This record gives sequence, structure tokens and C-alpha cells, in this order.
Amino acid sequence: MAVADGAPVFELAVPFEVFGLDRDDIADPWYELRVCAASPDGGPVRTAAGMVLHTPYGPDDLVDADTVVIAACARPVQLDPPPALVAAIRKAHAAGRRIVSLCSGVYVLAAAGLLTGRRATTHWMHSADFARRHPEVEVDPHALYTEDDTIWTSAGTGAVIDLCLQLVRRDHGSAVANEVARRMVVPPHREGGQAQYAKPLTAARRGPDEGLAPVLRWARDRLHEPLTVPRLARVAHLSVRTFTRRFRDTLGVSPLQWILQERIRLAQELLETTDEPVETVARRTGFGSAANLRHHFGRAVGVSPQSYRQVFRHRAGR
Repeated sequence: MAVADGAPVFELAVPFEVFGLDRDDIADPWYELRVCAASPDGGPVRTAAGMVLHTPYGPDDLVDADTVVIAACARPVQLDPPPALVAAIRKAHAAGRRIVSLCSGVYVLAAAGLLTGRRATTHWMHSADFARRHPEVEVDPHALYTEDDTIWTSAGTGAVIDLCLQLVRRDHGSAVANEVARRMVVPPHREGGQAQYAKPLTAARRGPDEGLAPVLRWARDRLHEPLTVPRLARVAHLSVRTFTRRFRDTLGVSPLQWILQERIRLAQELLETTDEPVETVARRTGFGSAANLRHHFGRAVGVSPQSYRQVFRHRAGR
């Protein structure tokens, strides 16, 4: 992980918590986290809170990493990233490494030319400025995190947790990512995007019976049943039109897209943690048939349910 002077502490602490702690009791081998100073002169690095990180690693060490993480950075680094860091990121990308930026670290990726024509995100407070400075980037101000080929970007502060857990989920499966989340006492997956945080709802729209949380919980308990938008709207005590609009405004997806995502997530967990036949998994997740599960699972995950089970059960067994 590349860290420059003035890095904010929270965004810096999350990778330490997720990747830096030894968790080989749930997945072996676990990650080896190395802190690399952004300056070619190496450490120490002083954070925004005044804490000092001592490290023997510098930008050149990033090239040999499997995943290169660019930590959130202070404004001077955003506007003028260290040339040695930019050069190292380019080399790592050319070598096929996974490149990840946390919050404002996206400025460094853009300076390295890695985001041209790609979708990316950052903290909603930086989105307009970043889009103005980098018109070559497709900025998504609503996403909590984005993935474009081998390049990942995250929104600010708490969204760093979402991205780091998603990387664990991609590497080790949902069951392992969920266990890490439990140990951190955070949700394994948050719904929606930054809009729900950037623009708080007015008091008139925050009535006690108007929140979506109850209907989301209700639907998660019934993923095996037929779920339609009218049925969800009735549970929410809203008209179909109002419910659909509010759902999309809050979560950034349609109700049916959300249901599909939740069913895929449940199928992943069942494939990883049980020996149930694919036909049973299909029924328990509301897909009805194995063929229907294979179709939607393959489109969402990129592999068949059987292949997914073989990969992640094997990793869990190790």
C-alpha cells in the first residue's frame, strides 16, 4: 500500500484492519500487507493526525505486489503526486497487477493515466472537482466503489470498508468476507450509493413508516418466495410508483435488480458453506430451477455455480 505524507487516518486504518491482521484461521494463506512510502526517499510517513509510520519500502516495491493500494491522500498530493509513485503505478499496471485507490487516491491513478475512458468514483465532496480536472474519466459520483477490469476505486471514508471487503469476497469468497465483517462489527454489504449520504432526506420524507429498512429485511427473509414490485410496495405501504422511485433514489438500483443481487449473494454463501445440490440452492434462493440459477449466476459472477463452489470450497478447505 502506497502512503504519502498527510494521509487521513481512518481510510489508512481500514486496509490495516482488513488485510494487515493475521486471519489465517479463516483463510490460509492470508494477505501480507506492506506499507510503501510514496516518496523515493522512503519513510517515515506522517499522517494527517501526526502519527508516524516507519517503513523500509518505497515506490519501487509496489511493482512486485499482487495488489497495489493507493491510500487516500492530502490535497497537495492529489494535485501533484510524487513522480516516482506515478511511475511505479504505471509499471505495476503494465505488469497486470490489481490497482486499487481509496477515496482521494483516485487522483494519483488519474495522473498515471490509468483511468482514461474508465469508470471511477471518489468521495462525493471531490466528485465535481475530480471530474473537472479529469474529463477523460467517466466519474460515477453515486457508487460506493467501482471495478473496471483490474482497476478499483472507492468513495470516501466508510466506503473504503465496502471496497476492502469486496476484494476479500473476490479473493476468498462471501463466507470469508462475511466473517471478516462480523469481526469488524460492520455490515458485510451496504446497499445503495453515496446519494443517501451526500443529500440527507428532509424531515418530511423521514416518517417512521417510510424507511426502506423494514421491507428490505422482510424481502431477505423471503428470497425463496415469488417477490414482485407490487408485493414489496404493499409491505412498504406505498404505491408502486412511489415505492419504485424511492427505492431507486435510495439504493441506486430498481427493486428487481436488488432482489437479483440478494439472491445471487445468498447462492454464493450456500455454495461455499453447504453441500446442498445446485437444485436445492436454486429453490432456496428463489431461482426455482438449476437452469435458471446457472443463467443468472453465470451472468453476475462470470462462472457456473459448480465452478464457483469448487474454487471457494477448495480455498476454505486449505
